[in-house]
Amino acid sequence: MSIGRRELLRGGGMAALAAALPKAAQAQPAASSLASPQGAADSTIRIGSGLIELAPDRIISTTLYNGQFPGPLLRFREGRQVVVDIQNDTDTPEQLHWHGQTIAVDVDGAAEEGTPFIPAHGMRRIAFTPGPAGLRFYHSHVTPGADLTKGTYGGEVGTVYIEPKDDPGRHDREVFLMLKEFQPALSRGGDMEIDFLSPATRIEALEQEGESAMRASLAKGMPHGFEVGYSLFSINGRMLGHGEPIRVKPGERVLFHIVNGSATETRSMALPGHSFEVIALDGNPVPTPVKVPVLWFGTAERISAIVEMNHPGIFVMGDLADDDRAHGMGIVLEYAGKSGKPVWTKPAPFKWDYTRFGKSDATAKAPDETIDMTFTKNNAALDGFNQWRINGVAFSMDHMDPMFHLRQGKRYRLRMRNASDDIHPVHLHRHSFELTRIAGKPTSGIIKDVVMLGGYQEVEVDFVADNPGRTLFHCHQQLHMDFGFMALFDYV
Repeated sequence: MSIGRRELLRGGGMAALAAALPKAAQAQPAASSLASPQGAADSTIRIGSGLIELAPDRIISTTLYNGQFPGPLLRFREGRQVVVDIQNDTDTPEQLHWHGQTIAVDVDGAAEEGTPFIPAHGMRRIAFTPGPAGLRFYHSHVTPGADLTKGTYGGEVGTVYIEPKDDPGRHDREVFLMLKEFQPALSRGGDMEIDFLSPATRIEALEQEGESAMRASLAKGMPHGFEVGYSLFSINGRMLGHGEPIRVKPGERVLFHIVNGSATETRSMALPGHSFEVIALDGNPVPTPVKVPVLWFGTAERISAIVEMNHPGIFVMGDLADDDRAHGMGIVLEYAGKSGKPVWTKPAPFKWDYTRFGKSDATAKAPDETIDMTFTKNNAALDGFNQWRINGVAFSMDHMDPMFHLRQGKRYRLRMRNASDDIHPVHLHRHSFELTRIAGKPTSGIIKDVVMLGGYQEVEVDFVADNPGRTLFHCHQQLHMDFGFMALFDYV
């Protein structure tokens, strides 16, 4: 059975996709994760429509987890099996992806890998062993395409924190923040901001390829491809000035766990008069904790950072973008005993460089094999949407054939080259990877599951093929992945 993208965007698209999955992908998952223990689940997630009050005059209707945004914070113990019931109260099949965890395909939450759908008005009970420790999250993994009411454009996002077996306890308390935009709308594309990334080294051949393709498209009368913009912005589901402030005391060491839950946006975060000591990226401890004045997050990236409360006052902690902050992307931080209007001061320019958090020797282990990937854009090629390709191939929902084949236990290097001016937050399911080279600069020891690849740049990451089964690789920018920017690995 063959299902095209247009059919997938219709009401029954998810059911059609389930029917179209290759037989191997529809096979029953392993008994270990199919197990249905008796008794109550450790956690229950209900998917259903509801209202979010971002501000008294900004109440929106969307799809939520447990009737709230963000979804409930789930705290698991590393290595201790959990049972989760996922109830789907909507009219369409759903997927719930456990982002950043090393788990089996039948519970990972991606139909492309073979995870069974959570049926409309139905339920799945799953069991898995959480890991690795640290900041993870969960979110919808359906394909919204042009429908901006579905998938990660809505409120189906929640935080997971997996308690490590050993915690050094260098902080006094934790604060969890979810960054998210609402009321998406299509607009004609333009250049994305990329000048915050360092190193800024571009590859001339990639730039020539991408710019030449764009000029040729525009010369034929094609418009720029669609992008998505937003009118409402929030932290923990409240616009700036309309939620409870973060209340602190002088001398406290507060550990912030921050998730970029956006469907498409790169985010930044600053707190006037304070610095962030980054201790973990995507939940994984960094070899070299470093204090920085600004945090930058690609879509789906997470940062854990300690802030020493040593500058009493009342401040706006928020995004550097004035317009986004003015429309809600911020939160008030208030010291005990202080009063007055919250202060915002824009920090001095600062470049985000992953390598500053790596090992000093910057020597990564040699891979067993290198896989070359080049990412290209076909401007406005799909009903006005850009089509994205990996090595000249756009992912097909009709077949979902694996592009890359792995052997268990081998170490692979992905050499990723970006022939577009867009930032791509690339994500590998069910595995973590080590950053080994960023825009020509070597590094090692930084373990992540999402990395921002700048326009016309090259990034190299290594991973070990230690979790058999179909594995999805994609750009986490929703418009990119929906329109071709995905590929499957399998183990042979």
